[in-house]
Amino acid sequence: MDKMYRKYGITSIKAVEHLVLMIIAIATIVAIGQEIVHIFNAGEVALADLLLLFIYLEVLAMVSHYAESGKLPIRMPLYIAIVALARYLILDMKAMDDWRIASISFSTLILAATVIVIRWGQLKLPYPRPKEDN
Repeated sequence: MDKMYRKYGITSIKAVEHLVLMIIAIATIVAIGQEIVHIFNAGEVALADLLLLFIYLEVLAMVSHYAESGKLPIRMPLYIAIVALARYLILDMKAMDDWRIASISFSTLILAATVIVIRWGQLKLPYPRPKEDN
C-alpha cells in the first residue's frame, strides 16, 4: 500500500512539474512575441532588445534541456544572470553612480568565475556513474 501511494505521489509531482514547464515555455514564447512586436513598433532594434531576446532564448533552452534530461544544469541560470546584469548595466549606466557600476561589474565577474569553477569541477571531479540494473 505504501508503494502505491509513493508511486502516485511521484507521478503527481512529475505531472505538476511538466505542467509548470509548459507554462514557463508558453510564457517565454509570449514574451518573445511581445518583444518582437515592440521592435517592429519602435522601428529599430536596440542592443537592449537583442540582449532580452538572448535571455528569453536561454530560458527556452533551459526548459528544453530540463524537459529532455530531467536535470537542470546550474550553469544555465548563471548565464541568464550574466546577460541580465550586462543588459542592466548597458541600459542604465548613465544614471548609475560609480559604486553601482563597480558592484554590478564585480557581480558579473563573480558569476563568470562561478561558471568556470563549476565547469572545472564537472571535468575534473565528475560524479560516479550510477550502476545500471539488469
